[in-house]
Amino acid sequence: MIAFEILERHGKVHTEIVPNAAKKPLQAAIQGQVDLNRIIHSDGGRGYDGLVDRGYKKLFRVNHGQHEFARGNCPINGIESFWSYAKRRLAKFNRVPRKTFHLHLKGCEFRFNHREEICIRYLSY
Repeated sequence: MIAFEILERHGKVHTEIVPNAAKKPLQAAIQGQVDLNRIIHSDGGRGYDGLVDRGYKKLFRVNHGQHEFARGNCPINGIESFWSYAKRRLAKFNRVPRKTFHLHLKGCEFRFNHREEICIRYLSY
């Protein structure tokens, strides 16, 4: 079980649990969430091989193994801000059961995507 995330640049994150990091499950998750006209920035994982052949406009990769974290002015480590947020949130639970992890992950996704909205609640007695 692997937590897979897609982050729209300056936008929202989408999380999904995939069985492994192979090409088929990763590309199925991408096709379900990413418009074909989008440019994809990723790491060098082999699961992304063939995305352009499937109709995606462009795919840019960075090689973390060679200490590369951006291609031009487009870094791909923005997803790290989500994981920093999610780890802090999940640590409060002191172990999340495997069978409910996907629910906790979706909760983190929702909170991250709506973190800048202001909510004021008035209590009257």
